[in-house]
Amino acid sequence: MSLSTYTVTGMTCGHCVSSVKEEVGEVPGVTGVEVDLATGRVDVSGETLDDAAIRAAIKDAGYQVTA
Repeated sequence: MSLSTYTVTGMTCGHCVSSVKEEVGEVPGVTGVEVDLATGRVDVSGETLDDAAIRAAIKDAGYQVTA
Protein backbone atom coordinates (compact mmCIF):
# COMPACT_ATOMS: atom_id res chain seq x y z
CA MET A 1 0.00 0.00 0.00
CA SER A 2 1.31 3.44 -0.95
CA LEU A 3 0.45 6.79 0.59
CA SER A 4 0.89 10.16 -1.11
CA THR A 5 0.20 13.54 0.47
CA TYR A 6 -0.71 16.72 -1.40
CA THR A 7 -1.38 20.29 -0.32
CA VAL A 8 -4.37 21.75 -2.13
CA THR A 9 -5.47 25.38 -2.23
CA GLY A 10 -8.87 26.85 -2.98
CA MET A 11 -11.05 24.53 -0.90
CA THR A 12 -13.44 26.49 1.32
CA CYS A 13 -16.29 24.15 2.29
CA GLY A 14 -17.54 20.62 2.63
CA HIS A 15 -18.65 20.55 -1.00
CA CYS A 16 -15.06 21.31 -2.02
CA VAL A 17 -13.87 18.35 0.05
CA SER A 18 -16.49 16.09 -1.56
CA SER A 19 -15.47 17.20 -5.05
CA VAL A 20 -11.80 16.43 -4.44
CA LYS A 21 -12.58 13.06 -2.84
CA GLU A 22 -14.84 12.08 -5.72
CA GLU A 23 -12.43 13.07 -8.51
CA VAL A 24 -9.34 11.56 -6.88
CA GLY A 25 -11.27 8.45 -5.85
CA GLU A 26 -11.94 7.70 -9.52
CA VAL A 27 -8.21 7.51 -10.38
CA PRO A 28 -7.25 3.87 -11.06
CA GLY A 29 -5.37 2.34 -8.13
CA VAL A 30 -6.71 4.76 -5.51
CA THR A 31 -8.39 2.98 -2.59
CA GLY A 32 -8.76 5.86 -0.13
CA VAL A 33 -8.82 9.66 0.00
CA GLU A 34 -8.75 11.74 3.19
CA VAL A 35 -9.09 15.53 3.02
CA ASP A 36 -8.41 18.04 5.81
CA LEU A 37 -10.21 21.24 4.83
CA ALA A 38 -8.44 23.41 7.43
CA THR A 39 -4.92 22.58 6.22
CA GLY A 40 -5.64 21.66 2.60
CA ARG A 41 -3.93 18.32 3.16
CA VAL A 42 -5.05 15.47 0.90
CA ASP A 43 -3.82 11.95 1.73
CA VAL A 44 -4.25 9.39 -1.04
CA SER A 45 -3.75 5.68 -0.48
CA GLY A 46 -3.70 2.78 -2.91
CA GLU A 47 -1.69 -0.03 -4.41
CA THR A 48 -0.13 1.81 -7.34
CA LEU A 49 -0.56 5.58 -7.35
CA ASP A 50 -0.13 7.69 -10.48
CA ASP A 51 1.03 11.10 -9.25
CA ALA A 52 0.24 12.87 -12.54
CA ALA A 53 -3.28 11.40 -12.65
CA ILE A 54 -3.97 12.41 -9.05
CA ARG A 55 -2.76 15.97 -9.68
CA ALA A 56 -4.91 16.12 -12.83
CA ALA A 57 -7.96 14.90 -10.87
CA ILE A 58 -7.48 17.63 -8.27
CA LYS A 59 -7.20 20.20 -11.05
CA ASP A 60 -10.33 18.76 -12.72
CA ALA A 61 -12.15 19.27 -9.43
CA GLY A 62 -11.23 22.96 -9.67
CA TYR A 63 -8.32 23.24 -7.22
CA GLN A 64 -4.56 23.71 -7.28
CA VAL A 65 -1.88 21.42 -5.89
CA THR A 66 0.89 23.42 -4.22
CA ALA A 67 2.93 20.53 -2.86
